[in-house]
Amino acid sequence: MVKREVADGIRRITHADVNVYLIEDEDGVTLVDTGLPATFRHITAALRDMGRTPAEVRAVLLTHAHFDHVGSAKRAHETWGVPVFAHDGDRELAAHPYRYKRERNPLRYPLKYPRSVAVLGKMALAGALVVRGLDDILSLQAGSRLPVPGRPRVVFTPGHTLGHCALHLPERDVVLSGDALVTLDPYTGGKGPQIVAGAATADSPMALASLAALADTGAHSVLPGHGEPWTGGAATAVELAVRAGPH
Repeated sequence: MVKREVADGIRRITHADVNVYLIEDEDGVTLVDTGLPATFRHITAALRDMGRTPAEVRAVLLTHAHFDHVGSAKRAHETWGVPVFAHDGDRELAAHPYRYKRERNPLRYPLKYPRSVAVLGKMALAGALVVRGLDDILSLQAGSRLPVPGRPRVVFTPGHTLGHCALHLPERDVVLSGDALVTLDPYTGGKGPQIVAGAATADSPMALASLAALADTGAHSVLPGHGEPWTGGAATAVELAVRAGPH
């Protein structure tokens, strides 16, 4: 498990190869994605390390509602009374995190990509099979600037899921890409900028087309849902992801 500041006022928690981000300013903290059920204790520990309390968490923003990103959202909502936001395209998925559209059978991937076995095993141990969905979701509006700490702008990037959104913080020169662009694919074990394999992606051509919106942010740093931060510019990361193509 890794906890460290990866950009101005942005802390990354990595647990079971899933990234969670805490954005802070003078008004409090925004939690971006929530990892898996066992990640919750690491989120509370990170808040303590920051000198913050759960009462200072103003919102949970879900880039998308797959089980490994919504895994602690219900607990945060119920325990802390914090509102949870996601795009309307992922509203039903947030309530039923295992009912997601995908292009290929995920069970075939460990045979073809044995490097993925360790990643998927860590996710299972962190509670990937026992995620509780959440019905009480507020809407993320594409293009809006959210009145929460960090004031992220919602960038609609469908494809991985039909309601996937990235979050751009222009003043901090950062875009949180969720799983629209990752630097570690849990289903292949591959590293470097890429979209997630068809084992968990609803529409790979749509996902590749959505990368243009990430490039358009012009952000210096890309903070992905899986893998290490990319600091070589969003445009370059997108170029490499397009070149890598779908799996």
